[in-house]
Amino acid sequence: MDLNQLTVRAVHLRDRFNALEEARSGRAWSREEVMQGFVGDVGDLTKLVMAKQGLRSIDNVDAKLAHELADCLWSILVLSHSYQVDLEAAFLRTLQELEIRIDAELDPTRT
Repeated sequence: MDLNQLTVRAVHLRDRFNALEEARSGRAWSREEVMQGFVGDVGDLTKLVMAKQGLRSIDNVDAKLAHELADCLWSILVLSHSYQVDLEAAFLRTLQELEIRIDAELDPTRT
């Protein structure tokens, strides 16, 4: 599955969550609330990374880490779609900028 296909699937699931949230509380989450949920997921991811380093004790840490990374990716895909960001183009552009910066720091004569 490519990034576009993953995004379509992620957004479809977000739409289903919207329906569930409307049934439960009368309204779907806003983009800002989706972002707040993502921040919570990043907090969970932090705890799992700490467990991988032996700083916390969490059962089934590898499976939970994989799940949380996938949760975070889902949120990023949904947020990028919601804010109309071409994530693939932005990602490739950012990689190129970072590569140029690192190359310049590793070999200042290349600039």
